[in-house]
Amino acid sequence: MKKLLVSYVALLTLGVAEVKTYTQADRILDMQKMAQAMQDIQSGFFYNNLDIVKAGAEDLKKTIVKIRPIDSELHNKDVYERWMNNNTAMTKRIQRNIASRTEVIIKRFENGDPRQALQEYSKITEQCMKCHISLRKW
Repeated sequence: MKKLLVSYVALLTLGVAEVKTYTQADRILDMQKMAQAMQDIQSGFFYNNLDIVKAGAEDLKKTIVKIRPIDSELHNKDVYERWMNNNTAMTKRIQRNIASRTEVIIKRFENGDPRQALQEYSKITEQCMKCHISLRKW
């Protein structure tokens, strides 16, 4: 009886659970969050405030992992377009690079080396542009 009840609840939960697709609006919101995080990091540099730098870096790390192809890109009829838009290997590599560079920014800024932190910030910007040029066709 317990197994039947548990399986019924599990099926009901799975049936009710809605699969949330990643939309263009979601992507725009995430891009805006990342732009704000980059501005926060930069403000932390200008004000020499480690807390602002850390907050911006953490926001950037949390948001970058959400980026993925939207539904229309996943179901594109053109094979080449679909491959380019769904280049998840490149996206994951960029996400890893940005996440690791945010850690370096925090460490360098904590250790009193703002120039090296700023260089890492510049490298993050390069990663952002790499994605926008290659995947988003800027």
